[in-house]
Amino acid sequence: MTHTTDPASGAGEQHTGAHASSGRAAKGEHVKETRGRGGKGLHRRRFLGGMAGIGFGVVGAAGVGVSLLTGGNNNKASAATEATGTLNIPDLLETTTTDGTTTYTLTAKTGTSEVISGVTSTTAGYNGSYLGPTMKWTKGDTVLLNITNSLGDDTTVHFHGAHIPPKMDGGPQNAFADGETWSPTFEVLDEAKTLWYHPHALGTTAEQVVHGLAGMIIVEDDSDVSAALPSEYGVDDIPIILQCLAVDTSGDIKYEATGYRSSTTTFPVLVNGTNVDSTTLGFTATKTRTRFRVLNASPADIMTVQRSDGGTLTQIATDQGYLTEPAEVTTIRLVAGARAEFVLDLEDAVTLQAVVTTGWIRGGSGTYDFLTVTPEASDTPDDLPSSLNTITRYDTSDFTARTITLGQSGATMLINGSAGTSMSSMAMISTTLDAEEVWTIKNSTQLEHSFHLHDVPFQLIEINGEEPTGVNLGWYDTYEVVGGGSIKIAMKFTDFTDDTYMYMLHCHLLQHEDEGMMAALMVTES
Repeated sequence: MTHTTDPASGAGEQHTGAHASSGRAAKGEHVKETRGRGGKGLHRRRFLGGMAGIGFGVVGAAGVGVSLLTGGNNNKASAATEATGTLNIPDLLETTTTDGTTTYTLTAKTGTSEVISGVTSTTAGYNGSYLGPTMKWTKGDTVLLNITNSLGDDTTVHFHGAHIPPKMDGGPQNAFADGETWSPTFEVLDEAKTLWYHPHALGTTAEQVVHGLAGMIIVEDDSDVSAALPSEYGVDDIPIILQCLAVDTSGDIKYEATGYRSSTTTFPVLVNGTNVDSTTLGFTATKTRTRFRVLNASPADIMTVQRSDGGTLTQIATDQGYLTEPAEVTTIRLVAGARAEFVLDLEDAVTLQAVVTTGWIRGGSGTYDFLTVTPEASDTPDDLPSSLNTITRYDTSDFTARTITLGQSGATMLINGSAGTSMSSMAMISTTLDAEEVWTIKNSTQLEHSFHLHDVPFQLIEINGEEPTGVNLGWYDTYEVVGGGSIKIAMKFTDFTDDTYMYMLHCHLLQHEDEGMMAALMVTES
């Protein structure tokens, strides 16, 4: 059963996620308040020796990783090696269209980049040395992706947030070897939203993502709302990929617990591949209204985006598309894997900040001025649409209820008591086409988790026992579950079934995923 509500107002609400209910400050307990007015003095590296978050306890050594990234090449890097103080915009991937199918070509390869200024790191990227180009998909199009693996080990490419068949989803069952090309094809059913792509093989996801295998996907549609919003890529529609990595003084990028705990490890913050620890990047806005798509591609840390002057951001979308109406917020909190979109109507320069909060055993912390947006525009945009989307809120009274428990046993992470370090060892959730379900995601640990569901978007029904408000009434695929807390989510399984290929549900703290906090979801006809 469903019922439709009018667009919910998010005006004036601070987006603090689950922490609004848990009593923690929106910026996290371990973040020192250093808000300034755009000066460089905020760029200070702080190190944490313990766990952040509610009741964090020390986790043991991470699962065994595979050393893929041993070789370098001279591919052009989109990282700090080319930093000029200007925001780097990832290339828009060129396509070809034949017989109604649009083809995208990617190669996952190793390379070198300067993640820390002046120090060469072995990295990886798609079609380059670090990160990947932005893909644009259009609702209703048939797409074909030819993805070649040149990493030296198995990989997958998962289309995070996309509603596509499980055989094309890029989960662990889709792993393909070095030298092979994987060619998924599907119709784009998603409406306008911001997605991303990254590896998702068993036990190597953290290693491959932190070395640079990540890129943004923009889904476009022909709705009136989309036509009324900024959409010229690199001009008034700007991708922002935020990362907080773990890198030692020699440039080695860490992905396991031992490396994170090392006294020589630092935690640089990158924006579109450029280190912003001591640099505020610049972007000249040639249109009065500019749209920003923000992705937290960090392996574990939480990123909160805000203005240095304390002003508001006009948020227009969450992970899975438009809100019901534009929402004025002062912060946008993104756990690992989450996305959001906002617009700025500029008369004067605005500096954007990232507040970094440790999500794992140790990590980044602090406030960083990462981008100053300076207007050089004379146009007068129309008013934003007052209504962006109609979101039908679920009435879950007749939904099938499940409890999904996030747990641990020492260094091993669990879902429903099972460690998903192999396909055979994973807990299995079985459901059927068109099933309507409400899940309580219970965090029985005192660790931070970022819950991600493949296949379909979900609505938040409760956050730590309280009803969601404001932007939390939007659609999500990734959401924070604090230590000892819980969220209740509702979804409907539509369009796709398979008797062999499964979707995944897991923690998007990538180390937790690799350590076993992943389960399988099988959707069948009946």
